[in-house]
Formats: sequence, C-alpha cells, structure tokens
Amino acid sequence: MVMSDEPMIQLDNVTVRFRIPHERIPTFQEYAIRWLKRGIRYADFHALNDISFSIDQGETVGIIGPNGAGKSTLLKVIAQVIRPTLGRVRLRGRVAPLLELGAGFDYEMTGRENVFLNGAVLGFSRKDMNQRLDRIVEFSGIGDFIDAPVRTYSSGMVARLGFAVATNRRPDVLIIDEVLAVGDAEFQQKSAARIREFRESGSTILVVSHSPASIKALCNRALWLEHGMIRQMGPVDAVVDQYAPGQPSQ
Repeated sequence: MVMSDEPMIQLDNVTVRFRIPHERIPTFQEYAIRWLKRGIRYADFHALNDISFSIDQGETVGIIGPNGAGKSTLLKVIAQVIRPTLGRVRLRGRVAPLLELGAGFDYEMTGRENVFLNGAVLGFSRKDMNQRLDRIVEFSGIGDFIDAPVRTYSSGMVARLGFAVATNRRPDVLIIDEVLAVGDAEFQQKSAARIREFRESGSTILVVSHSPASIKALCNRALWLEHGMIRQMGPVDAVVDQYAPGQPSQ
C-alpha cells in the first residue's frame, strides 16, 4: 500500500476536447475523399473543461451529474485510457479501473481461461491465479459455468466474473463506473461490501453512480459535474442534497 502525504489523484486544469464533424458522412470512402480535399468542417466539443481537484489516500469520492456531463470521460482520463487535450493528471499506486466489466474477455474462451488471461494482463503469474481461482469463482457465483465458453454467458454473468477478477486483490486506487448495478440484488450487496472493505483498508476510491443513495452510503465526498465542468465538490450529503433533493439515504 502506498503511504504518503501527497494526493493519490491530482488533476490540474484538465480539458478534454473532441472534434465532431458538422454533418454526418455516410461512408468511410466519402469521409476519406472529403478529408483529402479538406472539405470536412468540425465543431469542438469540450467533454471536460478546466477540471482541477485532488483526492487523498483513503478517500471515497462519488461523481454525480446528468447524462453527458463528462463523468465517464473523467474516469477514463484518470485511468489513463484517454489523454487530456490540456492539463495534467497525476496518479500514484496500483490502479484497478472498473470501466466496462468483461471488456477484455475473449468470448470463445472459457471463463477459467479468461480468468488466467485477465490475470496475466493485470501482472499476476499463473501460480498466483491458480491460488486465486477458487475465490474468484465463488465470489462471481458462476459455478460450473466457469468451464463453459464466455459467449454462452448472460451479460450479468460476464460482468460478475469481470468484477470478481478485477477486485480479487486490493488496489491502491479503485475507479468504478456504474458497477454497483451489476447482477442481482445479492451480488450488488456483495459488490458494495467489497468496495467498503477496500475503503476501510485504506484504498482510494472514485465511483460514478446514478444512485444518490449509493453515493451517500459509500462516499465521504462528492463531485457534481455539469457540462464538463465542476458545479460543486464537497461533503457527500451537502453535494448530493443539492443535486438530488429529497433522495433517501441508505
């Protein structure tokens, strides 16, 4: 576990700008011809605009805001999936980004094979994954389906196995995008309990959720995004009550 007085996550004046064509171009061939002739007109869209904040070790921060506010873009920037157009992102420690569960799975391989494949991507040896396999299968609830091709799984089964693999080892920084809606009610409770366990053990957690009650239950601070800018950041109850007044706590 990383121990330091420095922030675990720090963003300095981060902007993410996308260029969007003014008109829809139906085919790649037509797009290529117009591009060569410099006949494409673009508009700039700021998914994030001059974002600055820091998060200390052990904090759990919820990100709220309407659809299109830039929440998922912010997580992808912090997870270093996309690079900011302007500004700087600093991140310390081992990071587990849960942005799209099961995105790295090979659907023709079995669940067991995918566990070892994902373990290798995360830097674990085959010996490590052999020791972790039973715990991963038990937590996911996949059971005998672990030896069936992943293409035969439901989307919920894929997500549960992805969550179980990604969270089998406690990270320094956990980045979560709407994972709390994965699976049935029982699995959602298990997922929330594992996240709380990480928080109590000192992990720094950043979570996006459309559920104000879940944000209140898990987080100590909240960041409200709107139109790619920070509308408010502070104690979770104060921010969530401003964003969604009247929502019950859990």
